Amino acid sequence: MGKPTRSTAMYLTVLTVIASTVTNAHHIFGGSTTTVHGGTAVLPCNLSDTTDTLTQISWQRVTRGKPQNDNFFSVSSTKRGHFVSGRDSRFKFIGNFADKNGSLQLSNVKLNDEGTYTCIFILFPSGNLKTEIRLNILVPPVTNLKGFNLSSSNEEVSLVTCTAACSKPPAEVRWLTGSLGEKVRVTTDSTLHDNGTTSTVSSLVGVPSSDIRHHSVQCVINSSALKRGKTLSFVIEVAGSAHPQRPSIIFLFSATFMMFGCNF
Repeated sequence: MGKPTRSTAMYLTVLTVIASTVTNAHHIFGGSTTTVHGGTAVLPCNLSDTTDTLTQISWQRVTRGKPQNDNFFSVSSTKRGHFVSGRDSRFKFIGNFADKNGSLQLSNVKLNDEGTYTCIFILFPSGNLKTEIRLNILVPPVTNLKGFNLSSSNEEVSLVTCTAACSKPPAEVRWLTGSLGEKVRVTTDSTLHDNGTTSTVSSLVGVPSSDIRHHSVQCVINSSALKRGKTLSFVIEVAGSAHPQRPSIIFLFSATFMMFGCNF
């Protein structure tokens, strides 16, 4: 018996794209950030080319977890960081008010954190200048492999099933079947969950006979949320029987994630 596995190698920041906006000769640097679920993201926000007096830096967000515009953080010359709508210790101010750097760091990123963050510089006498930072979250798949006790039969049955669950974006699932060729075929189904993750279930289907006995097959799972692809191996075993039986499960890593709808 085993448990579903998720890659434990999380990136601090997978990809950060810096964008610059010019407003009345002021340069505001923001951009977008892509981070793996559970990792750390940097929300970049910088202002340059201004002699105006900076009085405050404010942050707003519209996310999966906060669908209404939420003023959640501010910085001033007297307050290094102030939570406006409830403290969230995962956020850390990593900028410098004097340098007009309002960047934030968000640790232990959750799927509900995905969305658009707005950094606002309050200047005198110019007024407010802002830039938007898009935070995208990748979710590594939970993987499992399910095999069966097979008895010789003339009827087509599922030989082995591979699942890549709760992934964002959807994982790619494929099979390496070696010399089995046309003796097996692949069926694949995907389910999109309410939180934007996808579960993909792929099965090898064939007639359990001596022709496929002892053959090794591999399920290969790839996702941009994984550092490297995962390969799960299985050896097909078929018992001889004069009375074909319905296949019974010989191991199942767990389908708990399916029951709870991939909630994070």
